[in-house]
Amino acid sequence: MKKYRLFGVISAVCITLSILYSLAGNSQILTSRVLLSTNPPLGRILPFEAGTERHQSPVDLRLQVVDAAGKSLENAKISLQILTPPSNPWLTTDFPIVEGTKLLQMNAIAPDGKLEIQQMFPIRGNYQLLVKVSPLVANAFAPYEQTLNMNVRENPVKYKYFIVIAAILLAVGLLGGWVIGRQQELQQGEIAPQSVRLLLSSLTVVAILALLFINISAEVAEAHGTGQHSSDTEAIAPSSQKSQGLEIQLQGDKNATVGKLANLGLQVKDSATGQPIKDVILQVRAIALEDNLTVFAYKGLTDQEGKLTWQEQFFDGAPHKVEVEATPNPGSSRQFTPVKVAQEVEVEAIAPPIYIRLIGLFYFTVIVGIGMGIGLLIQHRRTPQPRTN
Repeated sequence: MKKYRLFGVISAVCITLSILYSLAGNSQILTSRVLLSTNPPLGRILPFEAGTERHQSPVDLRLQVVDAAGKSLENAKISLQILTPPSNPWLTTDFPIVEGTKLLQMNAIAPDGKLEIQQMFPIRGNYQLLVKVSPLVANAFAPYEQTLNMNVRENPVKYKYFIVIAAILLAVGLLGGWVIGRQQELQQGEIAPQSVRLLLSSLTVVAILALLFINISAEVAEAHGTGQHSSDTEAIAPSSQKSQGLEIQLQGDKNATVGKLANLGLQVKDSATGQPIKDVILQVRAIALEDNLTVFAYKGLTDQEGKLTWQEQFFDGAPHKVEVEATPNPGSSRQFTPVKVAQEVEVEAIAPPIYIRLIGLFYFTVIVGIGMGIGLLIQHRRTPQPRTN
């Protein structure tokens, strides 16, 4: 009987724990949350590539805030921060300075509970989206926060390039080991056999040509970027306009640095009274002038103070244009034709730290060393060894 009673007690405890776990799981599910969708879908998003002919466009990010029943929370204020993947010096990306920084920080008014932006992601890795949701009307719903993760995979072409470069370096090392491993007699006054000296001389010439190619390419790219910049400057609209009873002024930093956020904002007010005008529709775009490429876009509304402010990182060290087009809200009593303002932002590029370049050089040297070791080993096995009696 005691055994049966003990078995009954254990069963009751297990059932109770199962019910509590189920209730806890349901309480976690039935809470307000943020839904994320992207275009292209997750898993197909590729990072930005500077100086490439590949068609590139920013990723569409759609955030929707919903309540426990899955219904959109209306009249919400959404604060969004996008954090770049953490730094990893042993496996660096194309923009090491961008690693472990903020890419975007903004506050948006979401009457329908949705926030839609377009954002170019500069590097591969796992991005964090920190979202804070609060009501515009006091006590309409409880504020909450949520962290979303979004992974950007590396472009598969990069792996192909790496395999090709590694194969070339391995072949160079193999040839060097093959030549050095040959048994050759030294002539009087020679430090190394002639074949070894020819090999080292050839490698020196190749290294010099590679350095010249890199420097000339950099100069040509800089000259091309300067020419492109000068041609686009003429098309930039003024940063402040007074039109149709409105005064629209684009404010913020005109100089930015890669790896740091630039402060940007827009003010809309009545040109006669100076009073702010809310609920004006704003179409914001940040454009890299060298490639005429949109890196950030957002369509939203001015707040109660007639303002829209955001912080954005320009990860590519090239001139950018921030452009905002103001259009009237269809339901507003104040109607006007669209007004556009813009301003140019000079971006200072930051060179990668020297230790990152040394790490890359170390990897290439290791590959050459492995090839040389294989070549030496092959020559050693081919050379007949003296027999010991």
